Amino acid sequence: MNDLEQAIDLAVDAYAGQTDKANETYIRHPLRVMDEMDTERERVVAVLHDVVEDANYTLEVIEQEFGPDIRNAVDALTKREDESYMEFVERAAANPTARKVKIADIEDNMDLTRLDSVNESVLEKQETYHEAWIKLQDMDQAEETTN
Repeated sequence: MNDLEQAIDLAVDAYAGQTDKANETYIRHPLRVMDEMDTERERVVAVLHDVVEDANYTLEVIEQEFGPDIRNAVDALTKREDESYMEFVERAAANPTARKVKIADIEDNMDLTRLDSVNESVLEKQETYHEAWIKLQDMDQAEETTN
């Protein structure tokens, strides 16, 4: 079994029984994010991007199974209790793989077509996502121009 297959198996187990805001099986979200990636490493990180924050998996398990590079990217995508959302986004942006995954994650989260209804809370979250998306895009562009 390659790393991507192993990551998908772990994520399916991690999200068993969970649903998202659209009442869909949660695993569909990381799989949609994965589909936006170019390399196997990016796909592995995309599938695992929420398992520490939203399931009972630790960074140590991620490192044991996938190595320190994947662990570091997943860690960058795991929000700390004591940080604001924008602080988290800035920290995630420092890791190029995490930044790419976070951009795709936000784009998927901003897809309102998946929701049955949109209320004020959803619209407020959209504003936050949009602000974060712009920040990540700007950082991505800045890195591309320096390389």
